[in-house]
Formats: sequence, C-alpha cells, structure tokens
Amino acid sequence: MVNKYRTHNCGELRISDIKKEVRLSGFVQTIRNLGKMIFIDLRDEKGITQIVISEETNIENIKDIAKECTISVIGEVVERTSKNDKIPTGDIEVIAKDIDILGKCRKALPFEVNIEGQTVREDLRLEYRFLDLRNENIHNNIILRSKILKDFRNAMDELDFTEIQTPILANSSPEGARDFLVPSRLHPGEFYALPQAPQQFKQLLMVSGFEKYYQIAPCFRDEDPRADRSPGEFYQLDFEMSFVEQEDVFKVIENVLPKVFKQNTSWKVDEGPFIRIPFKESMEKYGTDKPDLRNPLVISDLTDIFVGTEFNAFKDKTVKAITVENMEEKPRKFFDNMSVYAVDELEAKGLAWVKVDNDGNLNGGISKFIDDERKTKIFEKMNVKPNSAIFFVADEYNKAVKIAGDIRIKLGSELDLLEKNVFRFCFIVDFPMYELSDEGTIDFNHNPFSMPQSGLKSLEEKDPLDVYAYQYDAVCNGYEILSGAVRNHDQDIMKKAFSIAGYKEEDIKGKFGALFNAFSYGTPPHAGAAAGVDRIVMLLAKEDNLREVIAFPKNKKARDLLMNAPSNVFDKQLEEVHIKLDLKHDENN
Repeated sequence: MVNKYRTHNCGELRISDIKKEVRLSGFVQTIRNLGKMIFIDLRDEKGITQIVISEETNIENIKDIAKECTISVIGEVVERTSKNDKIPTGDIEVIAKDIDILGKCRKALPFEVNIEGQTVREDLRLEYRFLDLRNENIHNNIILRSKILKDFRNAMDELDFTEIQTPILANSSPEGARDFLVPSRLHPGEFYALPQAPQQFKQLLMVSGFEKYYQIAPCFRDEDPRADRSPGEFYQLDFEMSFVEQEDVFKVIENVLPKVFKQNTSWKVDEGPFIRIPFKESMEKYGTDKPDLRNPLVISDLTDIFVGTEFNAFKDKTVKAITVENMEEKPRKFFDNMSVYAVDELEAKGLAWVKVDNDGNLNGGISKFIDDERKTKIFEKMNVKPNSAIFFVADEYNKAVKIAGDIRIKLGSELDLLEKNVFRFCFIVDFPMYELSDEGTIDFNHNPFSMPQSGLKSLEEKDPLDVYAYQYDAVCNGYEILSGAVRNHDQDIMKKAFSIAGYKEEDIKGKFGALFNAFSYGTPPHAGAAAGVDRIVMLLAKEDNLREVIAFPKNKKARDLLMNAPSNVFDKQLEEVHIKLDLKHDENN
C-alpha cells in the first residue's frame, strides 16, 4: 500500500532528486513570509527540507499554517540558489504545489521548539513533555537510548545468555530502599511490592537450571531523586550465571561494556581488563567508592605526620591532603573561594592550604603552623613539586574522607584537570560485608545475598566489620554504572550472615522464603551483576541529568507533571483494595 502522507522523509532528499515530484509530511519548524514568497522549514525525524510557496501558488489554507502544526506538502524538488551547508538537504528545496494541514496548533506554544540557546523552566518542559521531546537534542537522546538497548541485547545474545522476564508484582523484602507497595483486592490487608531489583528471581532461575540469564529490567525504589538517580523507577541490564566465580563475571562485563560504549561514542573507551581498586584503597585515595579516574589528583593521609601538633584545627583529627601542581599563578581569591565552598556546601569546619614557591618554601594559608620537619615529611609522602599548592582537610575520619573526596572533585573541575574525550572504567572490589548503621547496629553494607570471602569461617571467626564480601561495582567517569556479587547459595551461610545483621531464621523464611527453600534442592554456585541503563545512556549522551535521557521523567519532587501523578483516587477504588485513608492535615496548609 502506498503511504498517502509521504513519498520521502524530509532529511533524505539530495541534489540527485531534482525534478522529482515528492510528498513530504512533518512539523512546521519555521515560517518566513517575504510577501511574494513564503519559506517553511519542514521537519520530521530524519531532518529538515525547505519548502517554498510562491504567490502564484493557489493554496487556500496558507493563513492557518502555524509553527509546530503538522502539514503534508506535494511539490517539485529544485536546486537552491542560496545553499545551506549546515544541513544535509541544503542543496535543494521543494516548490509547493499543494499543502494539507494534518494537525492544527490550536493554542499558543508554551515555549519555542528547537530554538538554540533558549532556557525553559524545567517544570514547564516536563508539563509539556510531548513538545519538549520534539527538540532535536533530547529527541536524539531517546533514539540513542533505543540503540544502546539493542546493542546490549545483541552483546548478551552473542554470549549465549537467555532473556527471561521476571514479575513486576512481587513480595516486599529488605533490599536497601523503601518498597512501593501495591494493595491486593483479592487478599484484604495484604500487599504486593514492586521489585527493587529482580534479585531473588534471578537467583531462583539459577536454581532452575538456566545457566545464563539476562533482561533489561525495570526496578522500583522509593528514593529521593538526584541528578544521577531517577525517582521511583529505573532500568538495568540484569544478568546472572551459574557455576562461575567473580573472574567469569568480570570477563562478561569487560566484553559487553567497552563494546556497547564504542558502538555509541567517538571518545576513547577503556578496554578490559579494567583497573581493580579495593574499596578501602578507593576511599583513602579518592574519598569515594566511585572515583573519576580522569582526575589525576589523589588524596594522602597525613594524620601520622601531625600527631602531637599544637595547631588546634589539626589536633587529634584525621588529616587528609591533596597537592596540585602549577598553582603559582592562582590568586588568593581562588583559595578563599575553595574555603567558602568547603564550609558552605560541604559543611566542613574549614579548608586549610599552603602554596609552595619555586624554591620549595611554604607561603600563605597555614604555612606558619608547619615546621621544617613536618614539611620534609609531607613533601616526601606526597611528592610535592615546586609551584604547587596543598589543601588540607581535618575532621573525624569519615567526614574527613568524604570532604577530601568532594574537594578533589571540585579542584579537578575548577582547574580543568580532567582528561578529555575518554571513558575510564574501573572495578571497585573487596567491599565490607557489613557496616555500622546510624544507630550503631550491624547492617549489610552492599547486598545481603552476597557470599562472604572465606565463606562461613569468616562469619564465625571475624569481627563482622572485618568481613569482606565478593561484591563489586563498575565505575565510569565518577559514576557507579554496575553493581554485582558472587551470591550466597548455602543455607547455613545465609542464616549466619543474616543473624549477624539482626535477622532470625523465621525472618529469613518470611522475607525470602522461596529462595531459602530453593537452597535445599541442589543450588549451583552463581554470580552476576546489574548495569544501570539510565546512567550509561546519560554518559554516552554527554548529559548531566538522567531526566534528559528518559522519555517521560518525574521532576525533582518525584512528580509526573505531564500525567499528574501521584494523584488522588476515588473512594470506591480505595474500598475495593480495603484501604481507608487517615490524613492528618497541617492547619497552616
């Protein structure tokens, strides 16, 4: 059947199409009325063609054509006299013979579409997302996302993985974030939960004998939004393998990630094997477990050098320091601004600093509080060069580590130190199995289903905070893009691991009953990981916010302004799922 709306796409016409009669359909991007001639830039997903309407052309509805309405044009392709080398169709134009208006614009546009350099309030963009998605940059981001998903699937298929879908309505389980609960109509007082991840299901698939599973899985977590974390829902490339160890999983990751990145960027991409950094080392050197390896700065611990100091800001504190080369030209204002950033944005007590001149002398900042002996030790430990600066953070250990990590990132950005046009990968390995909660109790640090290194023996003989797990993250340019683990597949280890975190056996059976029971029936050793699709697309699209690579995102308050969600529902709907609301309103609202 012949398409009655088009014979060609707007972006595919070339000089070889001259004298052809064509029908094009698309959105009116611009209209320029010069009296005797009207020029329209007609846009579809493939590109733009200039349409010319002369005064001799009898088109009755020309006055009804407005920007962003959709039209169909029949006309002849001719060579342009004034060519446009900025677009592929710039050598030709179409002389219109007839125009049909397919979709009128009946309201004024809330903002201009495809106008370079304009700033539109984000909430307005999200309220009119169907218009925002017409903008070339974000439109191309969604097309890029589609391609990346296909490339992931192709890569996993080539490695002989089986794609399997797991349920969306599942059970509630403690996996690190709040669940989204779904009330059951058929079972009063009971709830489903949307899965935070397919964790239990993919392990059950291993028990079921599927040796290589994967899916592009939707995950749901009731978390506060961030620029790199979408509120409510996100997608991950989820995979699991039987009869494997950590090294086998790494080989898959080192195969798939570079391949997919290379297929979607012109930047340099790290090949496997990726650099491996133990968690503790990462925190010490970079102040984070997701280090950006494009940044050459590293953190040094100078706590031992300042033992016994009379300088009150450093006395009995953990002292971290960063040295930066080629700082001789930086004015005092730069150092003052860094100090203001540390106090106002990072809630640090301050940011101490010194400058090192061409002769190796200390100047400015806290230089008078550093004696020659300490200066010598600092220079040796940090390999300090002439014309450098040293920045110091002093606080209790955890705060000092975090603040130093943030200062490292800020310095790298402010001084433009990051390596350009490259994607740098690394694995963070040897995560602690447990951590202390804010209340001082033992909690799982990473994934409760992970295998402790040395198995049951380490759980029985070591301090819980000294137990390491076979857990790992993949990091790219400062973003965690993948997380995984060798899984615990033994009931005895599972019971002991959860008991240390305060769970009784009945708790395990209640929350993870299917998995616990399945481990009684010949469970193969297994391991896997999940890569964050949204963050990977964000990186490859060179965006700073996930909302720019998701078709219909929620705003900073986790609201969908386009569909008005969340929203109130009818009392009848609540009755059907056996729920009665007890809302306590603030009298001032």
